[in-house]
Amino acid sequence: MYKPYIESYFAEAKQIIDGIDHAAIARMIEVLKGVREKKGRLFILGVGGGAGHASHAVNDFRKIAGIESYTPVDNVAEFSARVNDDGWDSVFAKWLEGSQLGSRDAVLVFSVGGGNAEKKVSVNIVEALKHAKNVGAKVLGVVGRDGGYTKTVADACVVVPVVNPDTVTPHTESFQAVVWHLIVSHPHFKKHEGKWETVQKA
Repeated sequence: MYKPYIESYFAEAKQIIDGIDHAAIARMIEVLKGVREKKGRLFILGVGGGAGHASHAVNDFRKIAGIESYTPVDNVAEFSARVNDDGWDSVFAKWLEGSQLGSRDAVLVFSVGGGNAEKKVSVNIVEALKHAKNVGAKVLGVVGRDGGYTKTVADACVVVPVVNPDTVTPHTESFQAVVWHLIVSHPHFKKHEGKWETVQKA
């Protein structure tokens, strides 16, 4: 009863691995290296599963890659106050303004659709990226579907291939984690070893 879906899910995952644009990941690493060299900051945005990823990825980019990193979803008091007072659509843009986002910094988006103002989907991401482009910050994304607004404005963007319209969200969110872990662990990018890798080599 369960086996056919399990088999198809992992078969789709293999297709995605084969279809991911390696050059786009390499471009992301190059952009992030530039941000780190200029002592810029990385701001990570996401909602839903992307918000959970943002919090996790902040830890990895700070601890393993040595980049000063933040996400608005880690401060629920400020996040909810901005939503309550200013509205959902502007929450990320206003937070980035308050963080004095500048040209040395980068914004990384984890989103299934990448934002689409016309369809009123993830407009908060669209507004945040408009602000990022206005101040000259780099824009990065790991997104699904057609990449949405994120892909159209990004300096580097990985689009998780769609192999089954019924599993777009779980595959996109799964591979967002795969991609950022690949980046922070890349030997030409990471600054520090992970705990278990250090223990194993001791």
